[in-house]
Amino acid sequence: MSVLTAPAATGPAPHLDLTRSRNARRVKNHLATGFVVGSFLLAVIPLVWVLGTVVVNGLKRFDLYFLTHSMRGVAPQTATGGIYHAIIGTVQQVGIATLIAVPLALLAAIYLVEYGRGRLAKTISFFVDVMTGLPSIVAGLFIYTLFILTLGGSFAGIYGALSLAILMLPVVIRSTEEMLRLVPNALRESSYALGVARWRTVLKIVLPTALPGVVTGIMLGVARVTGETAPLLLTTFFTTSVNTDPFHGAQTALPQLVYVEATRGLPAAVDRAWAAALTLILIVMLLNLVARLVAWRTTRKAAR
Repeated sequence: MSVLTAPAATGPAPHLDLTRSRNARRVKNHLATGFVVGSFLLAVIPLVWVLGTVVVNGLKRFDLYFLTHSMRGVAPQTATGGIYHAIIGTVQQVGIATLIAVPLALLAAIYLVEYGRGRLAKTISFFVDVMTGLPSIVAGLFIYTLFILTLGGSFAGIYGALSLAILMLPVVIRSTEEMLRLVPNALRESSYALGVARWRTVLKIVLPTALPGVVTGIMLGVARVTGETAPLLLTTFFTTSVNTDPFHGAQTALPQLVYVEATRGLPAAVDRAWAAALTLILIVMLLNLVARLVAWRTTRKAAR
């Protein structure tokens, strides 16, 4: 009686297959990592180039005198004068726009995430999407037509702030909405289970949890409007003198000054434009640092 034997295995050993699979995964991982790093460098190189150009050209005129003097009585071709009047205009206009837009944006985002249901929420969300792509010149034209042409007002910083607030609203609403949606529902449900009212849950639990992202969204909105020029040319006009009253009289902001000085074509004016652009970047960076510090300290207090 013959004994049948199984044929010997002819394929590769199991450990060889495992090794090949690991090597393939490593190759794919390295390729993906290289693609991500390369994409990051492609995105960063233009930013670094622009920042480097602004810094190199802006430092030619960037000094204490430039920051503490205005352009009143200064001829465009002379290498004197400063941007003190434009710094005041930018700080006041962006500050007023932030005070107007941020509370409205927070309330709208909270409504859309926590309360909004049905046709009203869809309508609000639709208009926010439309406003996101709104050209800045349209916001300036709206404020100019309504308050200056129709109501008979005069050029003033407050009208520029109103146009900037219109541009800031959709940015802050969308970013805040996304941050609120990232808060786990388990936190809300735990609060409701303890008998806490919904408004108190939103105020004491949801908002503190999403605060770092909310602050980031607010700063994105501030950065979005700080460099706007077109709406300010229509609503605040241009002046070389210091005007600390945003409710009366023409008021200059840094973007306007950069535009006007750069279009003069004179070497001294172009140097002032570069230095003003550098100052604008530094102001935005400073606001970002202050906002992140406030968010960090608030989060630490909430964690305690």
